[in-house]
Amino acid sequence: MIFLTALSLFWIMISASRGGQWGAWMPSSISAFEGTCVSIPCRFSFPDELRPAVVHGVWYFNSPYPKNYPPVVFKSRTQVVHESFQGRSRLLGDLGLRNCTLLLSNLSPELGGKYYFRGDLGGYNQYTFSEHSVLDIINTPNIVVPPEVMAGTEVEVSCMVPDNCPELHPELSWLGHEGLGEPTVLGRLREEEGTWVQVSLLHFVPTRETNGHRLGCQASFPNTTLQFEGYASLDIKYPPVIVEINSTVEAIEGSHVSLFCGADSNPPPLLTWMRDGTVLREAVAESLSLEVDEVTPAEDGVYLCLAENTYGQDNRTVELSVMYAPWKPMVNGTVVAVEGETVSILCTQSNPDPILTIFKEKQILATVIYESELQLELPAVTPEDDGEYWCVAENQYGQRATAFNLSVEFAPVILLESHCAAARDTVQCLCVVKANPEPSVAFELPLRNVTVNETEREFVYSERSGLLLTSILTLRGQAQAPPRVICTSHNLYGTKSLELPFQGAHRLMWAKIGPVGAVVAFAILIAIVCYITQTRRKKNVTESPSFSGADNPPVVFSSDFRISGAPEKYESERRLGSERRLLGLRGEPPELDLSYSHSDLGKRPTKDSYTLTEELAEYAEIRVK
Repeated sequence: MIFLTALSLFWIMISASRGGQWGAWMPSSISAFEGTCVSIPCRFSFPDELRPAVVHGVWYFNSPYPKNYPPVVFKSRTQVVHESFQGRSRLLGDLGLRNCTLLLSNLSPELGGKYYFRGDLGGYNQYTFSEHSVLDIINTPNIVVPPEVMAGTEVEVSCMVPDNCPELHPELSWLGHEGLGEPTVLGRLREEEGTWVQVSLLHFVPTRETNGHRLGCQASFPNTTLQFEGYASLDIKYPPVIVEINSTVEAIEGSHVSLFCGADSNPPPLLTWMRDGTVLREAVAESLSLEVDEVTPAEDGVYLCLAENTYGQDNRTVELSVMYAPWKPMVNGTVVAVEGETVSILCTQSNPDPILTIFKEKQILATVIYESELQLELPAVTPEDDGEYWCVAENQYGQRATAFNLSVEFAPVILLESHCAAARDTVQCLCVVKANPEPSVAFELPLRNVTVNETEREFVYSERSGLLLTSILTLRGQAQAPPRVICTSHNLYGTKSLELPFQGAHRLMWAKIGPVGAVVAFAILIAIVCYITQTRRKKNVTESPSFSGADNPPVVFSSDFRISGAPEKYESERRLGSERRLLGLRGEPPELDLSYSHSDLGKRPTKDSYTLTEELAEYAEIRVK
């Protein structure tokens, strides 16, 4: 088709050259290999009315105007030419037939340039045509590759060389085409402007591996040493393929981590590092690193490398596993349960899976190795299960622990150590109750039809320690017989009562010896105290006497609640009046209470005008009356 179009145009040029105005037709450009020859086709026309007898012509180099003295390439009148063209130029056409075709031989680089033709019909009928031809002296074949070649799509690559020398015709061969296909030689073709080319075609289906492949074409001229080669690198377009990426990465907390991703594509891809849909870094490059300084457990997870260009995309993932000492284990909170209920305690943590252990009071209750959770089942909790527990998580990087409480709620239980005991004329009743939640405690004296609870702090003192509630009832002036005392404890889960057993009945000897014996005993006691006082004054050492037996339980009396600054005597009388009201001792004269605990003696005011000896003497005088 190209050949027919070029041939039609050439005949139009010939027809136009037979008449009309001044004009010329030649290829605007023409090429030839160095050392060969070139034929520049040329046609011209002039007005028909001139009818010259002889037509002459001149070819100039690089300028159409004679006054500029351009080098003469060919001149039909004198055959005088520039030295560069001597023996190299020859007119192939017949000027009489308006054919000005020029042949140049033994081409060298300095002959490359513009060539102008001037028609000479004699006299003033001379005309230099503005049309010209540019000669290009080449040394390499022209390999033509389509502007876009995609992998997997068949492509046609051609090798084209000029064939405008009537004396020498090139032969073409392909270099480096192994594996790409067999070439097809089309032969000599005429171009649109009347020039000729030799063409060889190569058809193949490129792959990404052929990108950058160096493909060559060779033009040689038989019976000569002339040989020319040209090369072209194949630019194969293809979508990205990720060819390099980290495998699963394990890092210790606080260390430096580098994630690397490399992709092969043409054109270069846009590489993007992402995590959970968030872009962390991106760049147009063949490889991209993501640097993480002092990695933390929060950066543990799956990272995505995405590579994309105009022709497609590819992606790969890498998992970053951050190793760290366990965090504080998570426990399902402080547990409150009723006695007999089933309790489940769950302890979870860490990366990597740690050794999990549940302790209570340094005793191991449950443990698992390299698991993320530990469950402790208590099928029927008892009060003994109440207390503080610890869940400990441990791995090769460290240890952490979390404390939690199990609170078991149950009805009151009055312990066996609950009892009453006598000391001089005082009775002390101890009621020890174990319960959760904290119970209320009351003391009942059925013979007196009296009930006392913790609100009456003058008689009852209570103290809580863990699940134990200890209540102490203090009764004074009990010289006749041990009273019956019932301890009753109550909370929302039930009520428990116990009649407290009486211990130390021999302490009531004061009731047996009578008033006279008491006076004698007190007189002896006064003498002993006076002797001790005088001895201490000599030694300048103050000591606190003890009036309670070593085998007695610790006693807290109502005297501990004295109003600060009140006289001791007034306080004693006020206390005796309260006890009388409590015990129903009406009509009997009050008796002075001398039973003090160790702490009472320490609280007594020490004044010269009112000493312990004087109080004992006063008491003895009262008893005698």
